[in-house]
Amino acid sequence: MRQMAKSKSQARRKISRSQRGRRSLSEVTRHISLTVTRELWTRAAGRCQFNGCNRLLYKSPVTQERVNISEKAHIYSFSPVGPRGRGPYTRNGTKLNDVENLMLICHDCHKTIDQDKKGDRYSAELLRKWKTAHETRVVIVTGISPSKKSHVVLFGAKIGEETSPLQFERAVEAVFPNRFPAEERPVKLSMVCEHEDSSEKYWLTESDNLRAAFERHVTPRIKEAEPCHFSMFGFAPQPLLILLGSLFTDKIPVNVYQLHREPPNWQWQPHPGGFEFRTRRPQHPNGEPVLIISLSASVAHSRVTRVTGENVSIWELTIDEAHNDFLKSEAQLAMFREAARKLIVAIGAAHGQAPLRIFPAMPISCAVELGRVRMPKADMPWIIFDQNAKAGGFIEALSIGGK
Repeated sequence: MRQMAKSKSQARRKISRSQRGRRSLSEVTRHISLTVTRELWTRAAGRCQFNGCNRLLYKSPVTQERVNISEKAHIYSFSPVGPRGRGPYTRNGTKLNDVENLMLICHDCHKTIDQDKKGDRYSAELLRKWKTAHETRVVIVTGISPSKKSHVVLFGAKIGEETSPLQFERAVEAVFPNRFPAEERPVKLSMVCEHEDSSEKYWLTESDNLRAAFERHVTPRIKEAEPCHFSMFGFAPQPLLILLGSLFTDKIPVNVYQLHREPPNWQWQPHPGGFEFRTRRPQHPNGEPVLIISLSASVAHSRVTRVTGENVSIWELTIDEAHNDFLKSEAQLAMFREAARKLIVAIGAAHGQAPLRIFPAMPISCAVELGRVRMPKADMPWIIFDQNAKAGGFIEALSIGGK
C-alpha cells in the first residue's frame, strides 16, 4: 500500500511540474523590460544589427529628426509557430525576452527576417552570428582613443567626363582603425563647374571656390582650441590638388590618401622594396626654371618646350618606370615629400625668386603633398600647368604665390 501511494504521489508531482511548465510558457508576454531594452541599445550602439544595414535608429534618415525607428526582434521566435521556432526556449519560455535572444533592428529588416517563414535563409544561428559580430565591432570601434579623431575631407572637381569616386563610407574604411571620423559627415570642398577644364574660366572659378570653401569649412576647424587632424581624399585635376595642399601647408597634421586601381580602394598597401625617386638637374641652370614631375606617366621635354620655348632650365623628379599605379604605401609618399622638398630648395638656390613653372604627371596624393611642402614665405611663385586633351597639350592652369 505504501509503495502504491508513493507512486501515485510521484505521478502527481510530474503532472504538477508539467502543468507549471505549460503555464510558464503560456504566461510569457511580449513585454521586454526597460533594463533589457537599455542593454540591447547599448550593445547595438543605436544601429540596426541586421548584417549590412547598420542604420541609425534614433533619428529619421530623411529629416534627421530625433525619432525611435527601432524594433526588437526575437532571434528564436516568440510564437511557437514562428519562423525560427523556439529552439532552446521550447521548455522554458521565460528567457525568450532576454537580451541574448533579441536583436535591435529597423522595421524593414525585421519584416525581411520574419518573411522567411521556414527560417532557412535567416536562421537563428545566422542571426546570432550577426548580433555577436555587430556587438564585437561596437566594442572595438568605441575602444579607439578620443585623440585619434580626424576630420574627413573630400575634394572632387570635374575631370573631363569622369565622375568622382569619393564616398564617405569608403573613406572611413581607409581611415579606420588608426583614426576615426570626428564628425558624422565629411567636410566637403567639392563643386561642379559648368565650364570645360580646357577654359581659363574653369580654372579661375574652381581655384576661387576652393580657396573660399577652405576658408569656410577647414579654417574654423584648424582654429579650434583642441588639436585637430585631417584625413584628405581627393579626386580632381592635379593643379587644384596642388593648390589644396598649399592651403593646408605642412604645419597642419594631415594624412593624404591615394585611390588605388588594383585593388580599387583607398587603403594603403605594404611598402614595395627597392623603390626610390630620382632627380635630374640641368647642366647649366641659366634659363627660366621648369619642373617636370614624371611619375604616373613620362613627360617628354619637347611637350614642355612647345609651351615654354627653348630658353628654360628643366629640372625633373621621376622614377625608373613611370606608370599610373606605382604608389602603394605611405612610406613611398613620405619619400616623395622628402625628394620634392629637397628639389624645390635646390631650384630656389639656383634661380632665386624667379617663377617656377610646374608640369605634373603624378598620383593624387603626391599632388596634394607637393602643395603641402611649399613654403609660402621662402619659395618662389609657382605656375601650374595641366595636360588637356582638347587643347592638344599642356595649358597654364593656376598660380600659387606671388602678387
